[in-house]
Amino acid sequence: MFEIKKICCIGAGYVGGPTCSVIAQMCPSIKVTVVDVNEARINAWNSDTLPIYEPGLKEVVESCRGRNLFFSTSIDDAIREADLVFISVLSNPEFLAEGTAIKDLKNPDRVLIGGDDSPEGQKAVRALCAVYEHWVPKEKILTTNTWSSELSKLAANAFLAQRISSINSISALCEATGADVEEVARAIGTDQRIGNKFLKASVGFGGSCFQKDVLNLVYLCEALNLPEVARYWQQVIDMNDYQRRRFASRIIDSLFNTVTDKKIAILGFAFKKDTGDTRESSSIYISKYLMDEGAKLHIYDPKVPKEQIILDLSHPGVSEDNQVSRLVTISKDPYEACDGAHALVICTEWDMFKELDYERIHKKMLKPAFIFDGRRVLDDLHNELQVIGFQIETIGKKVSAKRIPFASSCEIPKFSLQDPPVKKPRV
Repeated sequence: MFEIKKICCIGAGYVGGPTCSVIAQMCPSIKVTVVDVNEARINAWNSDTLPIYEPGLKEVVESCRGRNLFFSTSIDDAIREADLVFISVLSNPEFLAEGTAIKDLKNPDRVLIGGDDSPEGQKAVRALCAVYEHWVPKEKILTTNTWSSELSKLAANAFLAQRISSINSISALCEATGADVEEVARAIGTDQRIGNKFLKASVGFGGSCFQKDVLNLVYLCEALNLPEVARYWQQVIDMNDYQRRRFASRIIDSLFNTVTDKKIAILGFAFKKDTGDTRESSSIYISKYLMDEGAKLHIYDPKVPKEQIILDLSHPGVSEDNQVSRLVTISKDPYEACDGAHALVICTEWDMFKELDYERIHKKMLKPAFIFDGRRVLDDLHNELQVIGFQIETIGKKVSAKRIPFASSCEIPKFSLQDPPVKKPRV
């Protein structure tokens, strides 16, 4: 059987970097070269400050970089030398979750490899299987044809996104009836046919994969003349958009129907905890909706650089003219962000937000002081926070006995980062 001794991976991003770093660590006899046209990114991979944050990644990279793991901009040379080139040879979709990518790579539920039925395709499949067999049990390595492999990736993310949109739809019903969506999720999650994964109601899912893969599925269905199927999966995205707009409307309505010139602290900008990735983050959408209403945002995230936040909010579809420079301030810590604020909004479930000194925060905020918990990270602190004096609004639950009733009076239009920007007419 053909033995792979040199691997080239095109793309040093959130997938290529961690995946090939783990392959290099688990396969010391294989030379792994990760290439990218972005010289600054490659320089970062070769430095002490990696371009992405992922728990455990730095230790993996440092254990084999310069030995059998290399990062380079010499793309043509790396391709010529390689026995296998990721992306262009086989279908080997990743099923990584950011924040747990290293654990997922070292102990995967499955590895999926798709290839053509031709002799060359099957030879390539067997060769790649042999690479993964260095650390993955054979029974966890699944081989399929190329279409099955690619569609499995789309379907897996679509099913996960569907579960989040489903529980988020129930969260709206819970707020209207007095039920607690966490209790509902726990009750249905104990049903073994359903399970308890991905039943956490929130301000909406983000990240690079869920929306992209669901929309790819919608596109495929439309192209293959399956309009009913396309509409079914489009509803998963529509519900996610609705949840974000609903949360933003709730903030505005609770603050007496206006946030113009009001300081609002946004805690968390990454799309989820334990990553610095902001792609399709709900924080971007919430920030846009609040900026459109004239709110002054003070944003803090422990892992997202200031430059990335400004870049995301300066996207032509998100803001216009000098909106960001006028309305957005990046804070160095959560206390600075909350100082003098009318409200604090938790958009990312960082563990540190559970441990803040909320008495100190309350003293420095304007009154009445509001907390909008878009991630249900403060559930265990509700009684304590109410005693301090906070008005608490959260997803899928009525917290305060004197809770301001939520019946949206402001209509927030749909918005997608994939849509071309629509400029408002100047007055």
